[in-house]
Amino acid sequence: MRIALNISVIFILLFPFKPEEYFSDFSNSAGKKNYETINLFNGRDLSGWYTYLQYSGKNNDPKKVFTVYDKMIRISGEEWGCITTNAEYENYTLIVEFKWGGGTSVPRLDKARDSGVLLHSVGEDGASSGIWMHSIECQIIEGGTGDFIVVGDGSDNFSLSSPVAEEKQGGSYIYQTGGNLATINEGRINWYGRDPEWKDVKGFRGKNDVEKPVGEWNTLKCIVKDGEISNYLNGKLVNHAVNVKPRKGRIQIQSEGAEIIFRRIDILIGSKK
Repeated sequence: MRIALNISVIFILLFPFKPEEYFSDFSNSAGKKNYETINLFNGRDLSGWYTYLQYSGKNNDPKKVFTVYDKMIRISGEEWGCITTNAEYENYTLIVEFKWGGGTSVPRLDKARDSGVLLHSVGEDGASSGIWMHSIECQIIEGGTGDFIVVGDGSDNFSLSSPVAEEKQGGSYIYQTGGNLATINEGRINWYGRDPEWKDVKGFRGKNDVEKPVGEWNTLKCIVKDGEISNYLNGKLVNHAVNVKPRKGRIQIQSEGAEIIFRRIDILIGSKK
């Protein structure tokens, strides 16, 4: 196992995946982009998505947790659940623009505002804690946006590897460019600048936070290619994973106790021409 790990580290150092160059491969000689933009949110309604809530199931949202207004999606966070794409996706760039609203709900009334984008979601709705599909999460939480969380079943079917720092932070690995690879099938890989004094309290901000303050728009970009995921927040690479399993699936966006608003959810997919 140690030999295999060292080989993996050497390979990544010699042949690093450069996420920022991914879609440059889809430009022709005239400089025109040869990728397709798919608007997962059309600005009008939740076409292409279905809702799932912990206590009321699929497409049954009596509390209006998920609504569309003024060309934006509002997720109240009042009940835990998600919106889920009808389609599966593989090898793409996901671009999400979000901001926190003011509201929070029990049991996270005084806790850090929390949500997340779940990639490569497969299997049954509610398989994880009766709420979400098994998946790989790009965390959205005050002070921790860009963390990876494996929302799996404890098997190697849901896992990822990431270069990490030698010392853990609160029991979790921390992403560090050039670090030794660590593989997880549960738990998390924190983004590189997560404050070591992070506390699960409403309004938390760390000294190195890339996320903007509550009420301001953020851009989250997840570049997915051939078993790798790179998380960019407001233009800065904050986390990177390799050997990601699974490699494709649906996309979920969480309702998890905090009001959050989305004005853009797009994916870019390279042309086969």
